[in-house]
Amino acid sequence: MSSTENALKERIKELTCLYEISSIIVNADIEQMQETLKAIALSLKKGFQFPKQTEIAVNTSISSIETGKTNETLNLTSEIQVFNRPNGSIIASLNDHKSSFLKEEKQLLDSVALKIGNLLERIEIQQNETSLKRQMERADRLGILGEITAGIAHELNTPLANILGFAELLKDQFSNNKPVLEDLDKIINNAIFSREVVKKLMFFACEMPQEMRQVNLVPSIKNALALLDASFKKAEVKYRVNIDEKELFLRADTIQLTQIIFNLIINAIYFSPKNGMVSIEALQSKNHIILKISDEGPGLSEEALEKVFQPFFTTKPTGDGSGLGLSVVHGIISSHKGSITAENNIGKGATFTVKLPKS
Repeated sequence: MSSTENALKERIKELTCLYEISSIIVNADIEQMQETLKAIALSLKKGFQFPKQTEIAVNTSISSIETGKTNETLNLTSEIQVFNRPNGSIIASLNDHKSSFLKEEKQLLDSVALKIGNLLERIEIQQNETSLKRQMERADRLGILGEITAGIAHELNTPLANILGFAELLKDQFSNNKPVLEDLDKIINNAIFSREVVKKLMFFACEMPQEMRQVNLVPSIKNALALLDASFKKAEVKYRVNIDEKELFLRADTIQLTQIIFNLIINAIYFSPKNGMVSIEALQSKNHIILKISDEGPGLSEEALEKVFQPFFTTKPTGDGSGLGLSVVHGIISSHKGSITAENNIGKGATFTVKLPKS
């Protein structure tokens, strides 16, 4: 066979390879990336001059695949880029030292790397769209919950006030009857507890009055940590503070801002293991003050990430929490026109990020 015929044969193989890979990528799904990359690698292998001696390795941030053991000395490499950022590579290697690569094979590898990069970009866009849709749905649910809880709180306030008032009157009438007084005290204490739950519901629903003023977040954090020092010691948990600036001013209700800090730090302490580290970071952007509180606990499940700010949802054992702490925090932040997000750390634990407008 002449060199021209050989060259034509190789070009046909390369074009066939690119067509096959394009077909694989069109039907690709993120749930089957391992299988997709394997099919691409096997198809790419057939596009080379010596397919039996050629091994392909595809490495991406999502998944990796190898058709066989690669040769570290005789290989070609093409970088995979996603939105102009490196995101892996394709390596073709020859196990036969007597053979060599054609210059067209490097072009083939580059073309496939570009196609895989396009696939990963498409997947990233889909993931971002799904994430945004989920966030919008969650915001809608929380908004509806806020309206419902506000209504419940208002409806409960009047009967609770009546229970407390009549119980106090009955105490005066039965001042000499100890068993009745003990029962009335139980009624009063439970009514007071219920009123506190209602107050938390009203915080979640942003129904509490606010006194907005310029507040420096830095001393608020330091004061909270000083007050919680005993809690850290009791739980045998350490803390680390990362605040580069002495002043981080924002317009907020001082008491409610303290509630945000307290609730998030107490939550981090609760879920931290012994000798764990709670990290508190505060910084500012052009328009926002940002507070981040991280722990080294077990992190959050997918369900918890979805429902963590909903009232009465808790991952704590029965009796350890009412499930209102983080919903109250969310309500306060919403009333300040800010945002709060929860995410798992890459290593272990979770991070809660609060963004509050400066004015």
